[in-house]
Amino acid sequence: MTEVPQEALDDAAKVLHLALDGDTDAVVGTLDAVVDRSGVVGAYDVAWCLAASMVGDDLRLGRWTLEFPDIDEAAYDARWVARFLSAYANGDVSTGEALFGAALADGQLPDCLLTLAGSAVATLRKRVA
Repeated sequence: MTEVPQEALDDAAKVLHLALDGDTDAVVGTLDAVVDRSGVVGAYDVAWCLAASMVGDDLRLGRWTLEFPDIDEAAYDARWVARFLSAYANGDVSTGEALFGAALADGQLPDCLLTLAGSAVATLRKRVA
C-alpha cells in the first residue's frame, strides 16, 4: 500500500507481541515511546502497519466497502478503527491521515490506537484458530 520505515514495522511487531501477551501497559508504553521518538508520524506509521496485519497481504486492488453493522452507535474508538481499516483497505492515505488527525484533535488517539492493537490481535488469533 504505502511504504513505512523499518522502524515502524519493528514497533508494530512489538505492539502486536505485547498485545498478544495481554500487556496493555506495555502496549501503551511502546506507543508513547514511538511518539516520543518519531512524533505523530511515527505513531501513524505503526497504526498503518497494524491495519496491514489485519487486512493481510493478498488484498486485491479496488474499492472496498467494509460492513460494520451498527457502526454509528459504536464507541468513538470502535468507529475510528472501522473507518481507519476501510481507509487502509482502499489505499486511501489521505482519509487515514484525516482520521488520525481528528482522533488526535479529539483527544481520543491513545484509545483508538489501543483498540486498533486489540482488534489486530483478535484478527490474528481468529486466523490461527
